[in-house]
Amino acid sequence: MSFADATQFWNERFNKAEFIFGKEPNEYLVEQTQKYLKSGSKVLCIADGEGRNGVWLAKQGMQVVGFDASDIALAKAKQFAQDHQVEIEYSFSDTDSFDWQENTYDAVIGIFIQFADPVMRARIFQQTHKALKSGGIFILQGYTPKQLEYKTGGPSLIEHLYTEELIRSLVKEFQILDLCCYEKELNEGARHAGMSALLGLVAKK
Repeated sequence: MSFADATQFWNERFNKAEFIFGKEPNEYLVEQTQKYLKSGSKVLCIADGEGRNGVWLAKQGMQVVGFDASDIALAKAKQFAQDHQVEIEYSFSDTDSFDWQENTYDAVIGIFIQFADPVMRARIFQQTHKALKSGGIFILQGYTPKQLEYKTGGPSLIEHLYTEELIRSLVKEFQILDLCCYEKELNEGARHAGMSALLGLVAKK
């Protein structure tokens, strides 16, 4: 999918008054941030959408950079940040057009970035490793194939979903601090609601 196609696809979804994934941060992100990150850390949020995760991180004292391929989502995210009196450096980019600066971030965050097909996914993991400082943390949350049974969010294509084996193969250059598959009820707006089959990863460069 080209950048223009991605923009059209996501703009159609985000072009609503409501926040389609809610306004609260992802629970796994909150738990792992409290364990591994500290105020003042420079954090990159991949495809931050309407800003629920980036704004929460900024409220914890993080220096947040984010991007998304939907300019409609970014407008909502910027207003959300303003409402919460935090500043976030947002770019209108997709994962391939974003400027992944080397050895720059204390953490990179990927929450439900399962728009990525296997080839794009591999590029994202490589770019994430490059962009992290030594000792930097990668926090990832996604759906496992069992999510196709629950149908409570996420992609319908199995190749976009995560297995533990797949993630291990993608983070060989990292030290895995946490990798878990589990089932839990999510309440993240209309798009992520109900019992869900999840994978969480924390990995260190």
